[in-house]
This record gives sequence, structure tokens and C-alpha cells, in this order.
Amino acid sequence: MSYNTEEHKALFLKSLFAETYIKDIKERYNIKKDDDLEELINIVASGIGTLTNPNKLSNTFKSEKRSSISYDTVKDYIEYLCDFFIVEKTERYDVKGKNYINSLHKYYFMDLGLRNARLNFRQFEKTHLLENLIYNELRMRGYNIDVGVVPSVIRNKDGNQQRANYEIDFVCNAGSRRYYIQSAYRMESDDKIKQEKTSLLKVDDSFKKIIVVGDEMPITRDDNGITIINIYDFLLKSNSLEL
Repeated sequence: MSYNTEEHKALFLKSLFAETYIKDIKERYNIKKDDDLEELINIVASGIGTLTNPNKLSNTFKSEKRSSISYDTVKDYIEYLCDFFIVEKTERYDVKGKNYINSLHKYYFMDLGLRNARLNFRQFEKTHLLENLIYNELRMRGYNIDVGVVPSVIRNKDGNQQRANYEIDFVCNAGSRRYYIQSAYRMESDDKIKQEKTSLLKVDDSFKKIIVVGDEMPITRDDNGITIINIYDFLLKSNSLEL
């Protein structure tokens, strides 16, 4: 059987993942039954950038995988993946209340090539991959990153007040510097533009607000001071957060 270059690369990366990372985790933590560990890696790889926690992951095993893996075991396995720098966990941060919300987290893969190979390149969702790519670039630049939550009171269609939480993909901090960053693969409609900007506009401080998009387009700044920059300029220009 012959393989083209991409197939060789995928097979190599998948083999590297299994023979190096998983093997080392099993040996270090004396894991005898690794089926659940491997399945957990697949679930986390499929859900990069989505809010979850060990309890939700445990419920996924019970409902979809017909496995009775416990909350504590899932929690331990997630910590192992973080210890081996396979994934990183981000906390949710209440931007207005200035405190952390510990109910749900996001997990990002530190190497997207390994993540994609792990799933046999079956799941190539550009929106999620863009978000993970931005996260990795920000971490490489030395920023500490949280998932921003902006509590707000809005009026529903009946005119009644209700509470709502708006999410900001990344709240990036380094010393006295802070940036609020949204990831948006496409902003092809006015509704989508409004959706991406609303969370940023709910923040009432003066730190810079940025939307990184997947489309090639010039860098722009609107009347509210929100900068829109394409992923290529963001990655290739070391001062892209200051443009």
C-alpha cells in the first residue's frame, strides 16, 4: 500500500501521539486500562473551544459511549493531559465583577497538527481551529488568557428585564496590558458583525478591543474603537495587537 505525503504525515503524527504521549502518560500514572483515556482525548479534540468541565465530560461518556467513567477519573485524566502540555485549560473571568467563575472551562490543543491527526483529519471546523490558533499565538507571545464573561441586564421581546452573559473569547493579560479579543472566521452579514461586537461593547473600560477574522481584509477600526484585523496580519506582524 502506498501513501501520499499528506497521508504519511497524518500517520506519523497519529503514531507519535499514541506511542509517545499516551504511552508516557500510562507509564507515569500507572494507567492499566487506556481505552477511556484515548476516548477522552478524542472528545476533547472534537470540542476545542467549547465550554465544558469534568462533570459534562463524564456525562458524555455515560450517554454516548456507554461508559461509567467517574467524575474523579475524568478530572485526573484532564490534569494529565495538561501536565503533558497536550491541552491547556482556560478559566472563565467575570470582567465586571473581576472574579473567576469556576463552573465551566475551555480546553485548547497546544499542537493543532497532533490534534488534527488524532481525529484522522475528519473534523476540520475552521471556526474552532481559528480560535485555537489565535489562542496558541497569544500564549506564545507570553499572555495569560481567560475566557471573558460580561454580565448584563437586557430587555426581552416582551419588554421585561432579564440577565444575560456575553462571552469574550480571550481576555489577554501581560503586566499592565490587557486586550479583549474575539475570534470570527467570517463576518459576512450585519447580524454577524453585531454579534461579534456586542460582547466587546458591553465592556466599559478603556483596554483595546480586537476582532480577528479569517478573511483577507485591510485592518480597520470603527467609531467605538474596535479593531478588526485578518489572521495573516495578526500572525505575521509582531506588533499586530497595537495596529
